[in-house]
Amino acid sequence: MLLTIMLLIPLVGSIVVFLLPVAKATLAKQVALAFALVTLAVSLVVVAGLDNSTGLLQYVESYEWIAAFGISWTLGVNGISALLIVMSAILVPVAMIAGWWDAENASRGTAKGYFSLILILESCIIGAFAANDLFLFYVFFEAMLFPIYFLIGRFGGPQRAYAAMKFLLYSLVGGLFMLAAMIGLYVVSARELGAGTFDVVTLTSLNIDPGTQKMLFLGFFFAFAVKAPMVPFHTWLPDAAAEATPGTSTLLVGVLDKVGTFGMLHFLLPIFPEASKFYAPVIIVLAVISIFYGALVAIGQTDVMRLIAFTSISHFGFIVLGIFVFTSQGLTGASFYMVNHGFSTGALFLVMGYLVSRRGSKRIADFGGVQKVAPVMTGVFLLSGLSSLALPGMSSFVSEFLVLAGAFAVNQPAAIFATLGIVLAAVYILWMYQRMMTGVPPQEITETVTEITRRELTAVVPLLVLLIGLGFFPQVALNAINPAVQQVQEYVGFADPQAAVVIEGSGS
Repeated sequence: MLLTIMLLIPLVGSIVVFLLPVAKATLAKQVALAFALVTLAVSLVVVAGLDNSTGLLQYVESYEWIAAFGISWTLGVNGISALLIVMSAILVPVAMIAGWWDAENASRGTAKGYFSLILILESCIIGAFAANDLFLFYVFFEAMLFPIYFLIGRFGGPQRAYAAMKFLLYSLVGGLFMLAAMIGLYVVSARELGAGTFDVVTLTSLNIDPGTQKMLFLGFFFAFAVKAPMVPFHTWLPDAAAEATPGTSTLLVGVLDKVGTFGMLHFLLPIFPEASKFYAPVIIVLAVISIFYGALVAIGQTDVMRLIAFTSISHFGFIVLGIFVFTSQGLTGASFYMVNHGFSTGALFLVMGYLVSRRGSKRIADFGGVQKVAPVMTGVFLLSGLSSLALPGMSSFVSEFLVLAGAFAVNQPAAIFATLGIVLAAVYILWMYQRMMTGVPPQEITETVTEITRRELTAVVPLLVLLIGLGFFPQVALNAINPAVQQVQEYVGFADPQAAVVIEGSGS
């Protein structure tokens, strides 16, 4: 029952917050934060209780839901999904603290509405990461769209309506493809088993012919690629991230988008192993394109929030690359990358949000010399940026190195091109730092930009601590990830290539 309880806590919290009087804005925030912290505590209990000797699902609970269609309320986690839940549970209270005043404009929405929507989103995200019934996953996959839609559409910037609708339409179209493929998979299971099922463990044991696998795979992959987001299905992200509040952008890019890459890892590879191997070369090419496209377009951005969004497209390219090379290093790196990206990108969005709210502009050209008036904020931004470009000593370096090492073992050209993407990452991060933080501050900066506050530091410092801590002690996370990765490799039927070893004779 622990997973169900963890899922219900933020949902109950959202109802409690929503029922509070509008005038009790501060109380609504405090209650929402309390429920988010309780959810975090439960998630830590879950991950602490994991048995790292196995990659099989743990904390499994299953209850009959719609028996006529083989649908059940089935939850369970492995090391990967448990860590993603913890990451989500950390970022939610962080986003709340950072966005404490984001909903104060009464003409667009209320504080209780803003914070209750965040709690609903958290419940859906936990459900998506823990669901092991495909129909149940689909319900959470689609349900999470609506709190994000309202978070952008009611509390975002001037173009919020356009950005929210674009996000919703892209996601719904992807969801329709997934629904069609899911129905097809149900028919296949009914033909093989005599009764249709959506149980993921059962579906992984089906002997689906390769032709059918290839057709069904595409429906799921399209939905996950839109969510990820991968080039060329990415165009909704820059608009959504630019118009959303920094807290919403943190949850959108740092958490919700991971559902796409998690779906590839948790559903596509185990259920469609032959199709995964068949399409892998094409997907690897798309991943490398995403790495380069995201980085190059980021360099050319004038809007700082759009810049960070395009860097995420590049980072997701690394994650997808690690998944579809099928090596243990690549899969481990991709899984760890999902966690690290959530923390590093979240920190970037939050710090930039602090600056943008002070300056009243998202244009990079409107900044300069910030380090003179806000040195602590500048330092926090620099650490966040260095993590994003995978500086050694930061956790992002570990995950990126593992992805590249895993890719090099089976696809050297892809690994080499992806490595060049690291150089571009240094360009877009350090050039942004130079333009915004160095030099002589113009009058507008000295008049508007103030030092980071204690509340703002409370939100962002835990993320930096995690990024540095997991950089020096990555095994804390890798011990949980590795068994799950081995299980995925068994499903796919892929063994790591053996390195050729030449032993010179001693002549004796």
